[in-house]
Amino acid sequence: MRFCETKLSGVYAIYLEPHLDERGFFARLWCHREFKENGLNPNLVQCNMSFNAKRGTLRGMHYQAAPHAEAKLIRCTKGAIYDVAVDLRPSSPTYKQWVAQTLTAENRTMLYVPEGCGHGFLTLEDESEVFYQMSEYYAPEAARGFRWNDPAFGISWPEKVEVISERDATYPEFA
Repeated sequence: MRFCETKLSGVYAIYLEPHLDERGFFARLWCHREFKENGLNPNLVQCNMSFNAKRGTLRGMHYQAAPHAEAKLIRCTKGAIYDVAVDLRPSSPTYKQWVAQTLTAENRTMLYVPEGCGHGFLTLEDESEVFYQMSEYYAPEAARGFRWNDPAFGISWPEKVEVISERDATYPEFA
């Protein structure tokens, strides 16, 4: 794996390094030691998947508050998504800034989002599937979010939002 830090401290695009042969290829997707050596939280305790039937589906923007703050490792296993991380750490030099990565089944790129960042994505194809690994168990009492179009962040989405949950559409502006 090749770890490339984005403009947001602690947010990494992770690229596979496939080993090719006549059968196809083999690639490592996860290694506790490599994540730890790169300063990423290697303690992943939960995996989730979302299926999104329609292009233009937006999920986010979500995070969990302390003491249940979570790191996430996101991979698109079918279709394509525009994956966004927002720095919510007040002491960070990139506070309130965002970064996006296009994740597809074909490019097999992953995005690592550390604790203290919000996360969401927009599907770029019908029938997109997203696989997440988290460093913390889901705690409903710690679940938080902010609107996908909050002017505090100015996220530039590449396509129109067509499908969004009532909860995600009505989150308050970030304070």
